[in-house]
Amino acid sequence: MKRSGIFPAAIIAPIAAVAVFSSAHAQVATNAAPDKLVQSAVEGVIAKIKTDPETRAGDLAKITAVVQREFLPYTDFGRTTRLAVGSAWKQATPEQQKTLQEQFTALLVRSYAVSLSQLREQSPKFTYKPAKAGSNANDVVVATRVMNNGDEMLIDYRLQRGSDGWKIYDINMMGAWLIEVYRKQFADIVARDGVDGLVKYLTSHNARA
Repeated sequence: MKRSGIFPAAIIAPIAAVAVFSSAHAQVATNAAPDKLVQSAVEGVIAKIKTDPETRAGDLAKITAVVQREFLPYTDFGRTTRLAVGSAWKQATPEQQKTLQEQFTALLVRSYAVSLSQLREQSPKFTYKPAKAGSNANDVVVATRVMNNGDEMLIDYRLQRGSDGWKIYDINMMGAWLIEVYRKQFADIVARDGVDGLVKYLTSHNARA
């Protein structure tokens, strides 16, 4: 099976790149079924990129703004940050927690924007499987299939239901969940340099981007 498309392998690679909660302006159907919500999130941002001349031309700053406005309201990557940092999250001061979430958010936003910039002149086709869970389940996985130029990619989205509806908080591509990959990387950094070392690592990485 060939795998390429909306999420390149770099999205789950060591912090060279990566898909953060933002109270942006897009209208989110919080009561939608998980598969419909994922569809709105993914296809909505791609549609916006394709209709704007500047984003179609590859303006990364503009594409990043579209991601922030159109995709992120469907996500809870604040939760993603907490789970990725793992046990070290409780060791962090409130200020460190705030900075970790901000910096991890910046990393994920930019990486997702870079991924989408590669699709601005392509026409990927998506299919979404309804989440297999009971009516009272608060954590589900939506499996998707992406076809792009004859290549296929399988991507899973994990969502949790809260007071404001379903939110995406983890992504599985090529058999690896984003949170699991980053939890190990972050744990190694914390073990070596402490929580402050992780803060400095993310901050310096974003400054170089």
